Formats: sequence, C-alpha cells, structure tokens
Amino acid sequence: MIETTPFGRTGHDSTRIIFGAAALGAVTQDEADQTMELIRRHGINHLDTAASYGESELRIGPWMADHRDEYFLATKTGERTADAAWAQINHSLERLQTDHVDLLQLHNLVDEEEWRTAFAAGGALEAAVRARDEGLVRHIGVTGHGVTVAAQHLRSLGEFEFDSVLLPYNFPMTRNRSYLDDFEALTATCDERGVAVQTIKAITRAPWGDREQTAATWYEPLRDQGAIDTAVAWVLGREGVFLNTVGDIHVLPLVLDAAERADGRPDEAAMEELERAFDLEPLFV
Repeated sequence: MIETTPFGRTGHDSTRIIFGAAALGAVTQDEADQTMELIRRHGINHLDTAASYGESELRIGPWMADHRDEYFLATKTGERTADAAWAQINHSLERLQTDHVDLLQLHNLVDEEEWRTAFAAGGALEAAVRARDEGLVRHIGVTGHGVTVAAQHLRSLGEFEFDSVLLPYNFPMTRNRSYLDDFEALTATCDERGVAVQTIKAITRAPWGDREQTAATWYEPLRDQGAIDTAVAWVLGREGVFLNTVGDIHVLPLVLDAAERADGRPDEAAMEELERAFDLEPLFV
C-alpha cells in the first residue's frame, strides 16, 4: 500500500500519491467509476479536482453519496473576484454532491495582475475565507504553473496563511537553477509553517510541440513503466512532498504501480541516464 503522511497542519493523513482528477475531465461515467475503483484498490484517500477540469467534478459527484468520508476532497476556483469565486465554489459543491470540501484552492495564481486582484478587497480570497467561515470548505490552498510559481507562492504565503501549495516538480525542472532555488526557499518556509506541498508533472517527458497529442495530458508523459518508476521514485524520494498523479486515466495505472514499488530516491546518475534515454525536456522555460 502507498504510505500516508500528515497533509500539512490540516490534521489529515493523506496518501503521498494524490489522485489528480483532471484525468476525469473528458471521460464517461463508466470510465470514471472504473478509475475510482482503481484508486480505491491502491488505497488513495485524497482527490484533487477543479471547477475548470471539464466534467471531473460531475464524475466524482456520484461517488460522494456513498464514499464521502473515505476521501480528503479538494477542488479549485480560477475566479479572481469574490462574487465570481463564491458562485463557483457553490456550483462546485453542487456538482460534487457534497456540503463541503476539505480544501479549496486558488487555481493557478501566478499572473501578477490576477494575483493582486485575488488578494485585494473584493478578491477571490475573500470568498474562500467566507466559505471557510461558513463551513463550506475546511482549508485553503494555492496552486500554479510556470517558472515563477514557487516565488509567487512564497509571496502568497506572506499575504495569507494558506494550508497548502501546489506546483511543478520533476528532474528536468531542477536544471533551471533559479526555479530550484525558489522551490527550495518555498519548501523551507512550508516546512517551518506546516504547509502541505503538492507536486505535479512528475512524469513529464517534454512539451507536445508539433507532435500528435496521444494522451489527455497537456504535456507528453513518459509511457515506459521503468522510466515512470524512476521519475516517480525521484519525487517520492524527497521527504515531505506529495505527488499528484497524471491527467490521463490510461497512464494512471502506471503511476500507481510505480508508487507501490518506490523504494528510495534514484541518484543523480540514474536521473541523468533517464534524461538521456528519453530526451527529457522541461515543460516550463
């Protein structure tokens, strides 16, 4: 079984593998049900979705009637004003068929103008705090992509006591020294404050570029089981971080299997060999 560890200061012990439910955004309910059964077999107890993930919230909803207590349920709002975010939060609860979520995250809060709007009077953060105060959400987090996200998250933690952050982390991105320095500064602060750190894009091979898109992910994922084993073990080998899975239900089983086998962090030589063998490229530059 996949190990659990405290999800920051929330009081919940989450599996170190979190199901990234973007994978359910464009599937049938039958496919979603089969996927949910798969994550149950692996003991995954933490789901991460978003209002913008297609039909994902709708696909999860039917499961909440019978299984709500089994999961730490997280969703996200990408709205930046309080009124719009409040409406979206309530719509998400309806779609998820629940009266609360455990974590509400401000989605992809990186752009400077959007960041300022969200934190200003009448911004999305007000709606998130109101939802927490009224019992609609229990905890509040922030997510993002790109090479500036770690630095921006650190700024966000200076403005508000977020319970979690979410951002990219994989071996190719460590080649960007500036990003790595920002990531280390962010995680050090998170460790001090008990803020959960969620990582995404663990099995990125490269941007799609001009190649045909053959997976539901917006990056080209690794497909070789051995390569995925190495990439997943490298992320999980860093103490204190969570790994959010892949946005494709057909690649998902490979990630879950890799997590079950992960035992120690591959060394630099192993990662450099993986980088050479599969032409790994950073998704964000």
